[in-house]
Amino acid sequence: MLYRLLSALDNNKKFSRVSAHCDIPCKIYDPITAQIAVLTMIRMVDLLEELNSKDKLSANDHAQFSRLVAQKEEHGFKVKEEVRVIWGDYIKQPQLDKFPELHELVHSIMLASSKAKQHIDKDAALDLLTKVNRFAEIFWATKGIDTFTATCPYPPAQTLVYPKLG
Repeated sequence: MLYRLLSALDNNKKFSRVSAHCDIPCKIYDPITAQIAVLTMIRMVDLLEELNSKDKLSANDHAQFSRLVAQKEEHGFKVKEEVRVIWGDYIKQPQLDKFPELHELVHSIMLASSKAKQHIDKDAALDLLTKVNRFAEIFWATKGIDTFTATCPYPPAQTLVYPKLG
């Protein structure tokens, strides 16, 4: 009954929509989302460069170009959001004491993500991946979990840091 009442009110008054990562200690954090977002940015750059190599772009190519850029932007934002949540909600003084580079690393990820969003530049996206992989390595170390690196099994076939889960 309450749901129907609120739905009826929403239909007439349109409540503002919000979204947020919870600020309760759920302890569900994983940097893989940021890593995959960077991989997506790299893949978008590869596809954009393929389009750019054509002599002439059709209307469909122009539309594809716009979609690829939009996805690169969206995933660049996701990198920032995922790293910010872990840094702001999970990282505490003991982790900062053990890894004093964390503040600078997170700041450099924010800047590198902006650069990778602003340009169609594979080197910028690869630099971002290096930083996010280091962040993942530190994150897992704070949990006492060893890591390994492996090439992801899909394009763009880049190296990621993964936790060694028994």
